[in-house]
Amino acid sequence: MHICFIVAMQAEAQPFIDMFAVSEVKDFFAPLPCKLYSTEMQGHTLDVVLNGQQHGTDLVGCEAAAVTTMAAIQQRKPDLIINSGTCGAFEANGAKIGEVYVGNAVMFHDRRVPGDDAWGTQALGNYPLSDRSAEIAEMLHCRMGKVTTGSSLDMQPCDLEIIQANQGQLKDMEAAAIAFVASLYHTPILLLKSVTDLCDNGAETYEVFRRNLAMASQAIGDANRKVVNYLFGLKSEC
Repeated sequence: MHICFIVAMQAEAQPFIDMFAVSEVKDFFAPLPCKLYSTEMQGHTLDVVLNGQQHGTDLVGCEAAAVTTMAAIQQRKPDLIINSGTCGAFEANGAKIGEVYVGNAVMFHDRRVPGDDAWGTQALGNYPLSDRSAEIAEMLHCRMGKVTTGSSLDMQPCDLEIIQANQGQLKDMEAAAIAFVASLYHTPILLLKSVTDLCDNGAETYEVFRRNLAMASQAIGDANRKVVNYLFGLKSEC
């Protein structure tokens, strides 16, 4: 089996990279900024692909995620894509900082395209996810939630209206873009998300995100390890 993790930020991926001692394959995607870490594990292949950096900062958002995912699928041809990373969530739904979720649906919340139902359907996305998502959530003993994706860290009132109207529970900046590309290649995708900030508690989003990033990244790294062990059949640890 060949699993490819798509991760936006180095900080989100580093605990997992360290756990499995995956080695960087220098300039594999050049001239693209994407970075590949890879290892072989008892006949299986594990890749961790990052968006890379520009102007000294990690590339985040839908555009970078789409480019990275296309490059990874075309050049690595994985059996499964896993988008692992951090997200915002809602205190009203009982979410807690550091809590890990498995996505059970994914859509965009900031593509407001007027017109008939066909335009609206395309704008929202609602892309298919792996049919093993519920199985993975049960194995991890974690909740599932609908992920909604936008290109900005903050959330405008019109974004919130779309999120609430579509029962969104987790807010990120990459998942729907990754799922869109995966759908074009008919590659199964799993979403693993860890909460850094609560979108509805009135706190300043960036400061809370920055303060909780390391802890949430460690939590998602632990979940990643369990998922890899489970899917590769390396151990029964839960």
